[in-house]
Amino acid sequence: MSRTAIVEVLWMATWIKNSVLDRANARADFAHAWGNIRAILAGVFFFAGGLAHAAGDAKPVALPPSATRAIDFDQDIKPLLQASCVQCHGQGRSKGEFRIDTRATFIKGGENGAAAIVGDSAKSAVVKMVAGVGVDEDQFMPKKGRKLSAEEVGLVRAWIDQGMKWPDGVSFAAGKQQPLPPRKVALPATADAKINPVDVLLAGYFAKHGVKAGAVVDDAVFARRVWHDVVGLLPPADELKQFQADSSPDKREKLVWRLLNDNQRYTEHWLSFWNDLLRNDYKGTGYIDGGRKQITPWLYKSLYENKPFNSFVSELVRGAEGSEGFTKGIVWRGVVNAAQTPQMQAAQNISQVFMGANLKCASCHDSFVSHWQLADAYGLAGVYADKPLEMERCNTPTGKIAPMKFLYPELGNIDANLPREKRLEQLAGLITSEKNGRLSRTIVNRFWKKFMGRAITEPTDDMDNEPWDADLLDWLAADLSDNGWDLKKSMARILTSKAYQMPVVPVAEGGQEVFVFRGPVVRRLSAEEFEDALSCVTGVWAAKAAFDPNGSAIKWPHKKARWIWSVAGAEKSAPPGTIYLRKEVMLQDLINGDAMLGCDNQFVLYVNGKRVAGGEAWDKPAVVELKAYLVSNTKNVIAVEATNTTNAPSPAGFFMTGTIIHRTGGARKTIDLGSDKSWSWSGKMEEGWMSSAFDPAAHGWKPAAELGDEKIAPWHIDKKWTAGTAVAQTGEPVRAALCAADPLMMALGRTNREQVMTDRPSMATTLQALELSNGSTLAETLRKGAAKLAGERGATADSVVEQVYWRGLGRAPSAGEKAAAGELVGAPVKVEGVEDLLWILGMLPEFQLVR
Repeated sequence: MSRTAIVEVLWMATWIKNSVLDRANARADFAHAWGNIRAILAGVFFFAGGLAHAAGDAKPVALPPSATRAIDFDQDIKPLLQASCVQCHGQGRSKGEFRIDTRATFIKGGENGAAAIVGDSAKSAVVKMVAGVGVDEDQFMPKKGRKLSAEEVGLVRAWIDQGMKWPDGVSFAAGKQQPLPPRKVALPATADAKINPVDVLLAGYFAKHGVKAGAVVDDAVFARRVWHDVVGLLPPADELKQFQADSSPDKREKLVWRLLNDNQRYTEHWLSFWNDLLRNDYKGTGYIDGGRKQITPWLYKSLYENKPFNSFVSELVRGAEGSEGFTKGIVWRGVVNAAQTPQMQAAQNISQVFMGANLKCASCHDSFVSHWQLADAYGLAGVYADKPLEMERCNTPTGKIAPMKFLYPELGNIDANLPREKRLEQLAGLITSEKNGRLSRTIVNRFWKKFMGRAITEPTDDMDNEPWDADLLDWLAADLSDNGWDLKKSMARILTSKAYQMPVVPVAEGGQEVFVFRGPVVRRLSAEEFEDALSCVTGVWAAKAAFDPNGSAIKWPHKKARWIWSVAGAEKSAPPGTIYLRKEVMLQDLINGDAMLGCDNQFVLYVNGKRVAGGEAWDKPAVVELKAYLVSNTKNVIAVEATNTTNAPSPAGFFMTGTIIHRTGGARKTIDLGSDKSWSWSGKMEEGWMSSAFDPAAHGWKPAAELGDEKIAPWHIDKKWTAGTAVAQTGEPVRAALCAADPLMMALGRTNREQVMTDRPSMATTLQALELSNGSTLAETLRKGAAKLAGERGATADSVVEQVYWRGLGRAPSAGEKAAAGELVGAPVKVEGVEDLLWILGMLPEFQLVR
């Protein structure tokens, strides 16, 4: 047979193979057809081999040349070892006593001696074996799988010739496994009950490693640290000063618990942590076509109520109402491989978040970096599918079905015959089982990293690695379950320890190869914390949240609400200028309060002397949550500065509708806040006019003039005031965590949350430098903040500088700082100067770092 004929037979065989593969459900046909083809090809190759031998073609004996370029282990060598060598010589396996677990074992070789001679690939046995040169047929490697091409052999040669670089941490050995059951760690019998158990456990560790742990940070540093960690905000200057002046020995513990019990601010801060872990956001891939579901309302409520962690996890795993979006997954558009199906995403997410086990490699093939196998990932993914799944290795069907199972069968089995809903209940029960110590270890390990900058076990998604203090980790884990899975109690254990209060250590020391805990690592503010910190300084917060936990509580419209002004007929014409309006409200046990208001054409709302909201367009009403500013069992004052800002007479009016709900005599009562003639007005601002001690009648204030209801011209707000036109001003700051990501947050590390992210990168990037020096988001924030600070009544250079330093840095400026900053701000105060000062503040390490 001629070589041309051989080629034609091969081409025909390939065409038949591809045609059969393209037919749906035709594997049986293919197997039969391909069997015949193989028989034909066997004869062809036998005959071809005879021709070649007869023609005198000898087997090549020379090694392929070494590659001439620089070799990258991760790109060039690691894939070859994984594809062709690991199956027999890695993951705890060895053939001929040869293992490629590490560089040392690779070089050492096996029963026939060294496998590689560093710097001399031509004499290295492994090169001859993978090239098939100078060795017997049974030594031609690999025996299983695809042989290496001449080019690939050249890469291996160049790697050996160039020194066999092998990055630290790379191993093809069988993955380590830490014990699964919980472990009780007893404190020493001699331990002082007044000493935090964390410090008791660390005492021996510190002694062993020569760490002196006596010093703790001062009150100002501690307060700033714990405010950031618990509620994500800067401590207000007045509260900080009060804390510093307090001489109580337990004041730090009290502060920790006061912040943990501030449910709203605690929840709004920790939303970011859990949104990252649970792949939850307010918009993004999958939300438009329904392939992804938001869990924010469920998550907010769970955090606010401090839901026991085992219940929290159980609801997420089994997809309880409101939480099912976590395991629903993203239905990706276009071609999706088997490792990205919604069922596989659920398996990956649950394992990573709650068990500290990363299944992403094992979702495609047996993992090369851990002990997880393809069957483990498919077995767990099958629990979320309609039936057990066929495994696909590197997106190629294997024909093998993976039995449904949890990662740790020793905890119990999943009954594949049960309906999906019941299987998920079984799975949730296994994960939250009292026999599963991995769940509690994983979350307390994450908390330790959140507060200390480095976890007890690193990375936090590989809990099979060795912890630097197993007793500390296991004690914290057992303490969590013993305390009814109360996450706040576990946080308090860490936050009230002297270990948490130790001075920070440099990042480089925290990342040393052999880690020794010497105190918290210096940390950067998160993206959300940075934006909130700027808002704390400037008083300028986001205009609208992407998620409003209160919803729209406004009942629009209230029948008694009327447009009001100082004079009748103002709806047609009123002179320019400002009028002052107020209403007094007596309430008992406050439950809630809200309002919707607007003005033609500008207003500022105060409640009990505190600025709550403002607006400059009557057709964009402000929606305000008043609860934070009202006080029970006393008289409250609602006060408004209303301004007709035009230069000539024009229509003017103020409109407010709202309610306060309180409890009096055991019954719920409603107070109507609708603007009407019960409000009083004055044309001049007087000292104390917003206080409850002020007597408006004694100062000549008069009843407001009613202009008409919501239908009156020229406003017609009955048709124009809608949910779409309202601007949320909840009375509480709109935190960055409640908002969709802006360019500044994205640059500072907020993720797109299309996959689980348990740890944000901490290293500064070029993008961050550009955004922090020239970004429009930051520039606009600081511009608005400067205008607000400069526009405050009685603002002077000294007062502005004092405010900026106390709000931003928690201290007074030094004499030199005060002089330099005062010169920058100017006298009288210049908005541009204040803006420059804010830029300087925002770039200070003292501002950006948690120390």
